[in-house]
Amino acid sequence: MHNLQIGKYKFNSRLIVGSGKYRDFATTREATIISGSELITVAVRRVNITNRNEENLLDYFKNTNIKILPNSAGCFTAEEAITTFRLVREATGIDLIKLEVIGDSKKTLYPDVIETIKSAEVLSKEGFTIMAYTSDDPIIAKRLEDAGVHAVMPLASPIGSGLGIQNKFNIVFIKEAVKIPVIVDAGVGTASDATIAMELGADGVLTNSAIALANDPVKMAEAMKHGVIAGRLAYLSGRMAKKPYATASSPTTGIIQF
Repeated sequence: MHNLQIGKYKFNSRLIVGSGKYRDFATTREATIISGSELITVAVRRVNITNRNEENLLDYFKNTNIKILPNSAGCFTAEEAITTFRLVREATGIDLIKLEVIGDSKKTLYPDVIETIKSAEVLSKEGFTIMAYTSDDPIIAKRLEDAGVHAVMPLASPIGSGLGIQNKFNIVFIKEAVKIPVIVDAGVGTASDATIAMELGADGVLTNSAIALANDPVKMAEAMKHGVIAGRLAYLSGRMAKKPYATASSPTTGIIQF
């Protein structure tokens, strides 16, 4: 299978994991490593990656091939997101980012796509490699591509819901609408959800809660790894056509007559 390429960055794994909701950084590290992921998202407004005088998530991923993917969770305007990423790049040198601008903080955590597009237009001109969290709307996905993002990340269902993909058709429509990678983000609940996303043609999957909140996060991380691989292979192989009637698995010609 070909590598996943996001802007100038290439990855062998098509699974991206999050860092929130784990009981401790050690479990975060163990689950991330066994998942095979090479990217872990970090909400820089909530998790320390810049202050070296306090426990720092970056320290747990030293001597690994896993990159930190800062995200702007907790930002509600384009200005907040832009400022956040400027500070992150100044402090860490990281320019690969996950852009999130939330519109509804009370119930759905749905993105404010207008503010997201405004952010993307500025950040892309400043040289950031942008992965943008968005709604499952192919029109918005195309607008984000035009704004300069390097990957679109449509939600499968509300963040942390575990409901899986609620609108499979829109994921397909988004894949058809843009030329950049499509990473299904938010709402994945178990490995089969990740497999379905990949079978639909998604270029990758991002999941956090499904792993961190599992009874055994490390085992679930491994399951997600295999789910993404299986879904990608199934997509590339081309599934059989669905039929409304039965077709015998064995041929009926040349059978022995009694």
